[in-house]
Amino acid sequence: MLLALSLPAAAQLKPWQGGATQPIELEDLRGKAHRLADYRGKVVLVNFWATWCAPCREEMPSLEQLRAALAGRPFVILGVNVGESARIAGDFAEKMPLGFPLLLDREAKVSKAWGARILPATFIVGPDGAIRYSYLGALDWASPPVRGAIEKLLP
Repeated sequence: MLLALSLPAAAQLKPWQGGATQPIELEDLRGKAHRLADYRGKVVLVNFWATWCAPCREEMPSLEQLRAALAGRPFVILGVNVGESARIAGDFAEKMPLGFPLLLDREAKVSKAWGARILPATFIVGPDGAIRYSYLGALDWASPPVRGAIEKLLP
């Protein structure tokens, strides 16, 4: 309950005007490769985060709530850990049960290509592969306005 009260409302989801969607090809904590292109036809929430980032940790439960609320729908979350090792990100994942993949951007190349200079940085990619919304900072991703904006993109 405190988490929901401390995170900003969805009114600040910003329509994307930053150009073409950059590719993502990263491994998850188990070494499995994930490519953004593999999720074509689904709405993809790409969240750039780090364990040292308090707002990143604060919004993780709401990301998981959103994932659970949209389970069975063409929606996926990719959590992209920026600049940390698999051990550090894995230790975090053990403490916070998440049902979405955590990808490793060890050298921060993907986050730089996406313009994620502030963490957390989140991008909503439509089923056509184009970024539709972005948000810099922590947000209550399970709030009705945010969920509603994402549901409108679902095919």
